Amino acid sequence: MQRLARVVVEADGGSRGNPGPAGYGAVVLDPATGETLAERAESIGVATNNVAEYRGLIAGLRAARELAADARVLVRMDSKLVVEQMSGRWKIKHPDMKPLAAEAAKILPRAQVTYEWIPREQNKHADRLANEAMDAGKRGERWEPSGSTAVFDRGAARALVTPPPSGPVGDATAGAAAVRAALASGAGTRARAAAEPARADTLFADEEVDAGGYAGTAPASGTSGTSGTSGTSGTSGTAAAATAAAAGTAAPGWGPDMGAPATFVLLRHGETALTPQKRFSGSGGSDPELSPAGRRQAAAVAGSLAARGTVQAVVSSPLRRCRETAQAVADRLGLTVTVEEGLREVDFGAWEGLTFAEVRERFPDDLQAWLDSPRAAPTGGGESFAAATRRISATRDRLLAAHAGRTTLLVTHVTPVKILVRLALGAPPESLFRMELSAASVSEVAYYADGNASVRLLNDTSHLR
Repeated sequence: MQRLARVVVEADGGSRGNPGPAGYGAVVLDPATGETLAERAESIGVATNNVAEYRGLIAGLRAARELAADARVLVRMDSKLVVEQMSGRWKIKHPDMKPLAAEAAKILPRAQVTYEWIPREQNKHADRLANEAMDAGKRGERWEPSGSTAVFDRGAARALVTPPPSGPVGDATAGAAAVRAALASGAGTRARAAAEPARADTLFADEEVDAGGYAGTAPASGTSGTSGTSGTSGTSGTAAAATAAAAGTAAPGWGPDMGAPATFVLLRHGETALTPQKRFSGSGGSDPELSPAGRRQAAAVAGSLAARGTVQAVVSSPLRRCRETAQAVADRLGLTVTVEEGLREVDFGAWEGLTFAEVRERFPDDLQAWLDSPRAAPTGGGESFAAATRRISATRDRLLAAHAGRTTLLVTHVTPVKILVRLALGAPPESLFRMELSAASVSEVAYYADGNASVRLLNDTSHLR
């Protein structure tokens, strides 16, 4: 299992009678993928709602500790009482609560855990587990997991990377920034109320969330963003409202001029001998060179980019096929190539050099697990999509800091391009299997100062043949 730097715990508890037959539920989620990592639930006999909620918290924290003892933990609960008491803002007076709160506080270091209140409708996974446990207790049975722990949870991912259904896709960083700006400006209760839903989507305050990084927006009025884009998400209504309130303006859906975005032109390398055979070719294989067709493609795309005249820097994966493609473009543009290790392709382990059919024949169980969960790695120590997402997110952030306001060509591979596009759109991990990316194809992501992004897809490479 890959090391987890952050996890999200969602917990709930309930009592049918208060006090009455009670139970709790807790789920641990990976914020980078939205995947369910662990589920806990139990019927606890006769108890109050608050006792059940605390028991759910304790179970969730213990599950998080088992998975990643040194990870930062965000606890999300719809119990205002538990969140405020564990955050230290409310005193714990009830004698039944004090030992439970003390037990929860001992599980992980206090500085490692953050608490956040969420509306009940955003805590449906944990609520469902609590009710399943109470139903099992009523039948005289123990709750048993449904088997979904290792499978991507679509509902959880939507809760982690998108706001509630009342608005379009938004970004956690932009939402938190908008809230802070609105409150700092003294914009008043109306601005605070408009911005509040975005806060519920901020998994770790003041930090960008890998899974939702730069969820899309159209270019702001007056910016030099791409035009005629496809696959572009709408502006976050809550973040836009807070930003407008902070600026003293009323422009729904459009913000102030944020200056030129940082634009990544994403170029997949040209063909190698393995490309037309559709063989797994990652960073753990033979590192093939460009084929004659691949060299022609690199020359053609170099000419196309030279004609556009927008690229100001060239950054490449360390693998040979990318460096050769990047050098062809850089030579044409009069630029140098910078190698970035984080842009390498996923390591496909024992699958390197094999076709999909060959992998299915030799490693059927491992392949199915890989298709089912972004945390599953290829046979023989390969890299999972979840681990690749964390790596590529960090690489994206470094490159954005280094190339703010510029247009930079990133010459890389299928998986990094797909992940960057997925993150910009706020799409779930399973979307990686629904994208086709031709050799030497070009896509663009423009990243704006408010943390939002727009995507332009140009996948037709027939002119490169």
